[in-house]
Amino acid sequence: MALSWSEPISLYCERTGPTFWAEPVNALTNAAFLVAAALALVLWFRQPQRDPASAALIAATALIGAGSFAFHTLATRGAVLLDVVPIALFVYGYLFLALRRWLRLGAAAAIGILAGFVLVSRGLAFALPPGVLNGSLEYLPPLAALIVVGVLVGAGPIRRAILSAAVAFLISLIFRTVDRSVCDVLPLGTHFVWHLLNAVVLFILLRTAVQSGNDTH
Repeated sequence: MALSWSEPISLYCERTGPTFWAEPVNALTNAAFLVAAALALVLWFRQPQRDPASAALIAATALIGAGSFAFHTLATRGAVLLDVVPIALFVYGYLFLALRRWLRLGAAAAIGILAGFVLVSRGLAFALPPGVLNGSLEYLPPLAALIVVGVLVGAGPIRRAILSAAVAFLISLIFRTVDRSVCDVLPLGTHFVWHLLNAVVLFILLRTAVQSGNDTH
């Protein structure tokens, strides 16, 4: 039987019903992504050379906040796309930027690696049963990519920033993963912490991209 895009879904402790405002904390904490995007945009405007790639990533971050808000309020199968598509755009865009700007790869090599990353990420998501690690499995490839880029980029502030973001992302991923396991103890769940820490992660990554953008001119 075909799935309906309007079918309600309940994935987190906080949601207790199908109503619009059944996840207020999970919904409102998406404002952290908008704050991260706004702070990064201010920093971007202050640069002597304004990097369009960084501006696109800032826009993607704002879309993450808006899309996740929609998902945590509408909570339907269709609304999942509003959540995951902006995240994918940021992940793929940032990896491409890192491969080109910091690892100095040519366009063909960067596109090839990015295509391989997409195939592995999507293949992993489809190969394993849904719900493994509470849906957090799909975020392991981006975590691995952060670590690999941080190691390969060489000593300096960019490495420190990327690896710091990787550590914060790992911690946030733990909070996302345990959400459904702690409902009896914490009815609010821990998914909102994932939002807050991820906003920090994205700001670190955006700041790094914005500040390094002048090195390419």
